Amino acid sequence: MRSAPSLPSWTSVAAAILLLTACSSTPLPPWRAPVTNAPAPKPAVVAPAPKVEAPAAVAQAVPQASITPQDADSAAPYSAAVAARFPDPAIAYSTPGLQAGRTSYSSNAEISTWLRNLAANPSAGAKVSVLSIGHSQQGTPLEALLLTRATSPDAPSVLATGRPTVLLVGQQHGNEPAGSEALLVVARELAQGLLEPLLDKVNVLVVPRANPDGAAADQRATANGIDMNRDHLLLQTPEARALAQLARDYQPTVVLDAHEYTVVGRYLQKYGAVQKYDALLQYAMTANMPEFLTRASEEWFRRPLIAALKTQKLSSEWYYTTSTALDDLQISMGGTQPDTGRNVNGLKNAVSMLIETRGVGIGRMHLQRRVHTQVTAMVSMLQSTATRAEQLGQLRSFIDRETSSLACRGKATIAAGPTKVQYELTMLDPATGNDKQLTVDWNSALELQTQTSRPRPCGYWLSATSTSAVERLQLLGVQVLRIAEPGSLLGDLYKETARSSGTRQDVRGGISDAAPIIKTEVALTRSLVDISAGSFYVPLGQPLGNLVLAALEPDTQNSYFANHLLGTLDDTVRVMTEPTVRMERLP
Repeated sequence: MRSAPSLPSWTSVAAAILLLTACSSTPLPPWRAPVTNAPAPKPAVVAPAPKVEAPAAVAQAVPQASITPQDADSAAPYSAAVAARFPDPAIAYSTPGLQAGRTSYSSNAEISTWLRNLAANPSAGAKVSVLSIGHSQQGTPLEALLLTRATSPDAPSVLATGRPTVLLVGQQHGNEPAGSEALLVVARELAQGLLEPLLDKVNVLVVPRANPDGAAADQRATANGIDMNRDHLLLQTPEARALAQLARDYQPTVVLDAHEYTVVGRYLQKYGAVQKYDALLQYAMTANMPEFLTRASEEWFRRPLIAALKTQKLSSEWYYTTSTALDDLQISMGGTQPDTGRNVNGLKNAVSMLIETRGVGIGRMHLQRRVHTQVTAMVSMLQSTATRAEQLGQLRSFIDRETSSLACRGKATIAAGPTKVQYELTMLDPATGNDKQLTVDWNSALELQTQTSRPRPCGYWLSATSTSAVERLQLLGVQVLRIAEPGSLLGDLYKETARSSGTRQDVRGGISDAAPIIKTEVALTRSLVDISAGSFYVPLGQPLGNLVLAALEPDTQNSYFANHLLGTLDDTVRVMTEPTVRMERLP
């Protein structure tokens, strides 16, 4: 039986570092000594990580004898034996939604009040500000809390500190509340408590609830039925646009996206088992990810995070899910499409981590434990960033320049998918609560299989009517230039060879979305193309070049053409030599 594939070997990475450093004036950070084996998918066998300070100190200790499973539900979807596997932690977290006898989570108004109270009463030296970043579809304010030592909360002042910024995002899915409650705890400790000294090394942005309408309705999607965590490239929702603008302005080096996963549901129907792990983890895994960023995500962040969870006697695995089709017994790691927050932030050259705690479908059961798991992960990510602050700055600078240097040369992956392997997965027997071992067909995102590749262009020409696409690219932080005078350029034109319609898909099935997509097949034709003043040029010689590829190659399900942000294939040309026409920056 084949095990899940590992990350690239250390030998190849070390050799690449030596080669690239020789061509670069930006020193790369030193890496740890080589590990005996490449990172394995089972947390139990990863190389030891530095001890991470337990986050128990951020909440008041409670005598162990007084702890009982919080808000036990007589209609629990599994036996008492399963519930006994998840005792409450030896600490009690306090937020509006965690009060004794409470039947609802923190409301949108309570979260707003919490953030404003922290901004009004910070510890000496902490600069705490509430940022208004937009409004939800139903008019609820979208807010972030900025915690920094910068003298002003504006983005240029925060960037001028030279410290890495960490962006913590909760509740993109409205029916996944534990991350939101945990972020209130972490925000308080950064503003007023034991985590405040970390601000000597990092800036922090906290978005406790990214989807307030979904939270109010206890539903996964936004008010108009769109899954906002599949909307970070297309930016169809105001909620996703607000996060994009925040990230564009403050340029986070590290992003943590807090979610919860389905515990019973289709897992019980398909496998006769219940999900086991306190936390499921995965960093950005999509086509054209910089290899060094993947290595940093694994060694500097995921391994210490696993160690922190173990210290708190919390279990973890790679993130995985399964489709809603009951006859499909495959298990898949998180999607490899460039549409989720995890993958889009990775293509922005940030360390981008997903944490999912067990929660969907079990109401308020084990809520303190779920929040404790989230707090443990968030504290670990903050501490890892503070520990590696200088190295992260060096790495980010190198990756930005290396990505820019790839324009006009080599090949780029247009579409990629996971590797099919078999995997030993542990779940729980729903009656006895005992471990249940399964051998499953596993779609691994640790090693992607290239499905389509093409020569990497110098950039893309867009017609003057492509203003919707240009607006989205600019929100993502992509540099777009306007053609200032007529001219010509050498480019590859797209010629459609087949077309159909369909829906976007992820590993769970169809994505909640606004409209059917265009599924096209194309061939390329080299030509000298006349271009007009007022049209646009999107160079790949920029740090977000890999994100541009994801948006503008038309024959993928997430492309701007497939999703009607570009009207025709004639609106885009792959530019194959650097254009010589005069261009100007857009405001």
